Amino acid sequence: MTRCLRTTTVVLVAALTWGTAFAQPKELHGTITLSGAWAIYPTAVAWAEAFRRLHPGVIVDVSAGGAGKGAADAIAGLVDIGMVSREPDPAEVAKGITPVYVLHDAVFPVVSDKNPVLDEILQQGLKLAALNDIYVTGRSTTWNSAVKAERKAPIHVYTRSDSCGAAAAWAAPFGRKQEDLRGIGVYGDPGLLQAVVRDPVGLGYNNFSYVFTRGGAVVSGVRLLPIDANQNGKADPDEVFTDRASAVAAIEAGAYPVTRKNYFFVKGKPAGLIKEFLVFALSGEGTRVVEAVGTSLPLPASARAEVLGGIE
Repeated sequence: MTRCLRTTTVVLVAALTWGTAFAQPKELHGTITLSGAWAIYPTAVAWAEAFRRLHPGVIVDVSAGGAGKGAADAIAGLVDIGMVSREPDPAEVAKGITPVYVLHDAVFPVVSDKNPVLDEILQQGLKLAALNDIYVTGRSTTWNSAVKAERKAPIHVYTRSDSCGAAAAWAAPFGRKQEDLRGIGVYGDPGLLQAVVRDPVGLGYNNFSYVFTRGGAVVSGVRLLPIDANQNGKADPDEVFTDRASAVAAIEAGAYPVTRKNYFFVKGKPAGLIKEFLVFALSGEGTRVVEAVGTSLPLPASARAEVLGGIE
């Protein structure tokens, strides 16, 4: 009787031990490399840190440099994941790229908070046609021609010098591409933002992730230029963004005209460690990371499920 009880106990303990080991998350090891869009960079860094906490045996190396660099690096096999804040080009897909939709956000025009006609800009806003005359045709070169203002002041136009999703998104409403945009070329989101901060008559554009502080206010030194989307000749309250919450509301409602999707570019079908990282980024925990960082907008649960289904 004692021998039977002892044998049963040993079998039961072994079964429970095996079951516990089987239920534990598998241990991952290796390195994942990412490069590309400045817009995605802050969220990708936070995802990397959170993933590393779950899997200490994994190193995730993230570097910025613009969407063009991310796409080129992924195609060339220089990185595992390219961060690309624009729509994939058919030629990129033809080279074996699998675009994975991971985030969405918007691009905003920015002016200095010392602009001599700031009050008029904030009251009237600018129609897309007026911005087209500044950035594409070159017909508008002064602030007093862009808005109704008595004080005369030139417009110093700034654009991105690096191939990037922000410029592609900014050019899209005009039916143009990045190379069609006029302006003084400045490298990277931080550089373009600082150029406008330093120039009272400057005009630039920046990704969602660079125009708000962690607390949600607009960063010091600039104001977001309202886009008169309904073309009624004035900046309505829902077109004036003084904090992240008001901008998010407009983006989610589909009322803001310069929104875009953000992608991870993977060469071939995602597998192994790369797939594990993608699944984490699109999980509930990954979504909480996005919300905590606040530099991009997470996908709704239904969209995340659809994307995950596509990479299975």
